[in-house]
Amino acid sequence: MRIAAFLVVLSLACSPFPARADDVSAAQDVIRAQEQAFVHDDASAAYSYAAPAIKQIFPAADIFMSMVQNGYAPVYRHKSFEFGDSKTEGNVVAQRVHIIDANGEAWEALYTLEQQADGSYKITGCSLLKAGQAV
Repeated sequence: MRIAAFLVVLSLACSPFPARADDVSAAQDVIRAQEQAFVHDDASAAYSYAAPAIKQIFPAADIFMSMVQNGYAPVYRHKSFEFGDSKTEGNVVAQRVHIIDANGEAWEALYTLEQQADGSYKITGCSLLKAGQAV
């Protein structure tokens, strides 16, 4: 019985769940840092959190910032920005964010982030829907 208990404790100690919690925390830190860069109109900082594939589509920080201002206004300017559920799979984190925009309307954002070769996370995408809107 002691051996079985030891094996359970050992398997929990070696389980990937703590690393996953760290991954989610790291991903949330990136999202929050980008959100703060938007608040301060710091295009360079906001752009620095974008994944290489995003930078290929938007090859300069000012182009990226213009896209966010025009296409993601609730992300760019908001009253509330709170993390919801998250999911990890491999080196990808999906993070829901509940947003109340500048006009008081509720939105749901789904961020995806991918771990880079250096271990950092970069934002690979953001899908935005009004709260309650069908997909």
